[in-house]
Amino acid sequence: MSSLRIKEHFGSLTRFERILWLTSLVVVTASFLLSPAVDYLNLATSLIGVTGLIFLAKGLVIGQVITIVFSLLYGIISFFYAYYGEVLTYAGMTLPMAVVAMVEWIRHPFEEGGEVAVARVRGGQIVVMSLLTVVVTIVFYYLLRTLGTANLEVSTLSVTTSFVAVYLSALRSPYYAVAYSANDIVLIVLWIMASIEDPSYIPMVTCFAMFLANDIYGFVNWRRMHRRQEESR
Repeated sequence: MSSLRIKEHFGSLTRFERILWLTSLVVVTASFLLSPAVDYLNLATSLIGVTGLIFLAKGLVIGQVITIVFSLLYGIISFFYAYYGEVLTYAGMTLPMAVVAMVEWIRHPFEEGGEVAVARVRGGQIVVMSLLTVVVTIVFYYLLRTLGTANLEVSTLSVTTSFVAVYLSALRSPYYAVAYSANDIVLIVLWIMASIEDPSYIPMVTCFAMFLANDIYGFVNWRRMHRRQEESR
């Protein structure tokens, strides 16, 4: 992706979006720098994550590209804490599904513009998603239990919410952001548990709190995008 194209993406941010993005960067960076032990991989991953979210909220393909990078790095971080559920979820599920979502977003632009065409989720798609979610949850629960995953129940719930989020993202539904918000809450709880044992993980709690703020905005903006697109058709 050319530097000119990247400048166009950042230039497309509204004033509020720039404030949200910059606030997220500052809060996340401050939380890491105030931590007893600064983990620069965690910091870089968190900054990449919040940057990707602001572009996902705008329905831009670059958001999916950044999600792919974030999923890989976050999987590495989770591996070191033995959160194998997060490793499998992000590196083994979120990453490849983000690739699928990226392709779908590229194939369905809105009127030659930069943003993706928002779609309505149909009844049949909801049924398929629900069945797959049950299957994924059961399979991952037993797989993670076999691997001795820390905080098994919460880790499994993270898998469930993450799967629904990336599935809805591939379907180009505004409700992807609702599912990601639920996933953020689960991850906040997960990393609070980790922080009780090791305070150096507190910045991850702050990170996902900012993710939650961005995903809430994402849902609001996608609903706005959907109305605007419907009116222009």
